[in-house]
Amino acid sequence: MLREASDADRDMVLCWRNHPQARRASFSTHEIDAAAHDRWWSAVRADDMKWLLIYEHGGVPSGVVTLVTADPDCANWGFYLDIDGLNRRGELLPAWMGIEQESASFAFEKIGVSVLRGEVPAANTAVRRLHQRCGFVEIGTYFREIDGAPREVVRVELRKDAHL
Repeated sequence: MLREASDADRDMVLCWRNHPQARRASFSTHEIDAAAHDRWWSAVRADDMKWLLIYEHGGVPSGVVTLVTADPDCANWGFYLDIDGLNRRGELLPAWMGIEQESASFAFEKIGVSVLRGEVPAANTAVRRLHQRCGFVEIGTYFREIDGAPREVVRVELRKDAHL
């Protein structure tokens, strides 16, 4: 289930984002401090073109999703999970699948877009496979600076008519 994030979720989301495994998979791999997180949180929550959502797996807050609609027909998205909590419960893979499916359903049914797009570092083969397993198609690549070095990034998309 996805629900709108509240200010009570802010610290929990920062903890998830700063997990070493989440940072390694991100485009900015440094640890985010509380002040920077608060600025980002406030900006996202104030922007009508952005959704900040909490993913609940088995009724437990387990991840965060951001959706951005710069185009009325397309949303860009990203997510990260409560890696430690889900690992303790033995639910990391099911939650990964769940957050992908819930995010796509939200984008297509609640926002009303027909295309959901994302990006993933090319070296992150686990997430690329997960995206493919959920119906996303790799549509292109480009290079982006990550940690001071050019890294290949893969663009993915899921079309509403291909969503399960």
